Amino acid sequence: MDFASDNAAGASRPILEALLATNNELCPAYGADRHTAEAEGALSAVFERDVASFLVATGTSANALALGALTPPWGAVFCHEHGHIIDDECGAPEMSSGGAKLVGIAGEIGKITPAALRETLARFPRGVVKQVQPAALCLSQATECGTIYTCAEIAELASIAHAAGVAVHMDGARFANALVALDCTPAEMTWEAGVDVLSFGATKNGALACEAVIFFDSGRGADFAYRRKRGGHTLSKGRFLGVQMCAYLKDDHWLDLARHANASAARLEEGLRRAPGVRLPWPRQVNELFAILPRRADAALKAAGARYYDWGARSLLPEQAPRDNEVFVRLICSFATKPADIDRFVAIVAESAMAA
Repeated sequence: MDFASDNAAGASRPILEALLATNNELCPAYGADRHTAEAEGALSAVFERDVASFLVATGTSANALALGALTPPWGAVFCHEHGHIIDDECGAPEMSSGGAKLVGIAGEIGKITPAALRETLARFPRGVVKQVQPAALCLSQATECGTIYTCAEIAELASIAHAAGVAVHMDGARFANALVALDCTPAEMTWEAGVDVLSFGATKNGALACEAVIFFDSGRGADFAYRRKRGGHTLSKGRFLGVQMCAYLKDDHWLDLARHANASAARLEEGLRRAPGVRLPWPRQVNELFAILPRRADAALKAAGARYYDWGARSLLPEQAPRDNEVFVRLICSFATKPADIDRFVAIVAESAMAA
C-alpha cells in the first residue's frame, strides 16, 4: 500500500522492453542518434506543430533550465506560493537563471487567479532599477494540490502575462494526468492557450527517467542545447532518453498510464468518501488525493505498512484545519497502483472507525 508518490513506481513494461531491445545497438553519442530524432518528431506530432524539444533526465533540470532560458539574472519568475519550483527545487531555478527571483502568488488549492496575477504584476513595474524585472510566469499543471487549470483559465492567465511582456512556462510533471482529466488535446492545453515553454513530464507516469523541455516558438530555444550542456544535463548516452520518450508516446501509451493512475485515485476517493470520520477538503481531479484522516485510522494504516505523506495544513482554509484527533495527508496513485491495495487501505480506515 504505497501512496507516497508516483515516483515510487518503476517503469512501465513497454518502456523497459524498448530499452532492452536497443541496449546492444551502437548509436552516436550526446543525442545525435535516430531514437532522439524520432522522439523529437513524435513530440511535434503530439503537439500538432513543429516544436523545439530537448530531452533531460529529471523534472528539476527541465524546470530550471527552461526558466533560465526565459529570464535574465535580474528577472522575476512568478509562481504559486506553494509551487514546486519555489518549494522543492533547492534553488535550481535561481541557479540556472543566474539569480532570478521567484515571487510567490497566493491562491486557494494551488491555483493562481487572474486578479492575484494582475495585483502581483502591478507591484513589479518595468524600469524600476531597484526591483527585479518581470520575466516569466510558471503554472503547475497539475498543481501541488492536485488541482488543474482549465484551458480557458490558462488562456486568461497567459493573456495577462503576455500583456505585461511576461513569458509563460508550464511545469507539466503530471501533464498527462491533467490532460486526460480535462479530455482535451496537448495543443489546446499549451500553445493554443498561450503557453510558451513546457516541462513535459514522463518519469512520474511510467518512464525510467525522462522529461522534455518543449519550446513552441523554436526561436526561444535557439541556444538551449548549449544551456543544457553547460548545466550538465546532456547525456552521453542520450539515446536512452530518446528510446524512453518514443515508447512513452507510442500508441498513446502515456495516456493509458495516466488514465489508470487517475482512475485509481478516483476509486480511492470514493472509498474514503464513504469511510466514517474522513474529510476530503476539495474534490480530486488527477491522481493526487488529499484527505483529513482520524488519527486512529492514520495509526492503523501505518501499522499495516501503508506509505503516504503527512501534509502541511497551509493549503487548507481555517475552517478545514485538522483537529487534535486528525491528520492531513496526501495520497498519490500511479500507473502501477493495484485495486487490491486501494480496497485494503479503505477497509483499514473503515475498520478503525468501527473499533473506536
